Amino acid sequence: MVRTLGFISSLAFALGLGALSALPAAAIPVGFGCITNTSATDCAIGEAQFSVEATDLGGNQVLFTFANSGPSASLITDVYFDDGTLLGIAGLIDADDNYLGSFGDSGVDFSQGASPPNLPGGNTIGFVTTAGFLADADPPPAFQGVDPGETLGVVFNLQGGGTFIDIVDELTNGDLRIGIHAQAFPGGGSESFVNFPIPEPGTALLLALGLAGLSAGARKRA
Repeated sequence: MVRTLGFISSLAFALGLGALSALPAAAIPVGFGCITNTSATDCAIGEAQFSVEATDLGGNQVLFTFANSGPSASLITDVYFDDGTLLGIAGLIDADDNYLGSFGDSGVDFSQGASPPNLPGGNTIGFVTTAGFLADADPPPAFQGVDPGETLGVVFNLQGGGTFIDIVDELTNGDLRIGIHAQAFPGGGSESFVNFPIPEPGTALLLALGLAGLSAGARKRA
């Protein structure tokens, strides 16, 4: 991965606190670190532009929204999940999938399953894609992946008894890891990325946001 852990932790903590303060309860943004390091320039672009947000949908479901903020050329073409309290993909949100009642970006078209079936370079950090926990851009991927300014939604069912708090805990301690493979960088190369762990205390921050939301709601009703 391999960048200095102290730098990753500090960066993730700063980004995490800043983003969390602007979000409603039960929405957690997560950044990515490059693991293949074929090109330092391409890795830097991906780390600056790629993110995933986990959102509690209730009913034992979580939405993972993958985003490419731009502006540099780049394309997310595959997403992978390693373990966690996830049961299976319930649906996608893209150009032709409207699992939550509305379609996603018109230029993003993914299907469940992926080729290759494991995150490229993931073996170097012990990343093992859980069976069925993956999706990739439909062919040709250069026209269907997540370009700058676009997003992809992946909805997961949780295992019986699993909660969004479990997902936050697992993203914090590394029991759930999320990988992406990206290509079409300015130099023409491709790279793989794995999410930064949510800095401690991830669950405490989530609970604080939830309590703040409840407090605001109570004041409104008063």
